[in-house]
Amino acid sequence: MNWKSFIGFIFLIICIHSVSAQERGKVLVIKDPQIDSLIAKRLELSKDSRSGSSISVSGFRVQIFSGLERQQAYAEQSKFKIRFPAHSSYISYVQPNYRVRVGDFRTRLEAEKFMNELKRYYSSLFIFSEMIILR
Repeated sequence: MNWKSFIGFIFLIICIHSVSAQERGKVLVIKDPQIDSLIAKRLELSKDSRSGSSISVSGFRVQIFSGLERQQAYAEQSKFKIRFPAHSSYISYVQPNYRVRVGDFRTRLEAEKFMNELKRYYSSLFIFSEMIILR
């Protein structure tokens, strides 16, 4: 074995030892403290300029109605607002259907819990991922 091979072999042993010495399942995150201030500034800039109190983020809504009749969509939305005044509702039109989707949920689990409450009033419910408004 020549000198270069010996040094290479020692280097390989040291590398293998350092890789196997790491703890499994633990991650150490080292970040600049300014990252948090940049995130806060980004949220501030994302606020709705009209009310200053809402932010759009990716989330979930429950669809309670989909149909061809606009009046029926508005009627379903009105019924929903009476039953659940604390939750927001939204009507959209994607040809040829009107859709009524409700809630602004951050997680799918929150949407599923609310969907279970809705089951006694609505027969056809679906969860959709879309941009929601946080208040």
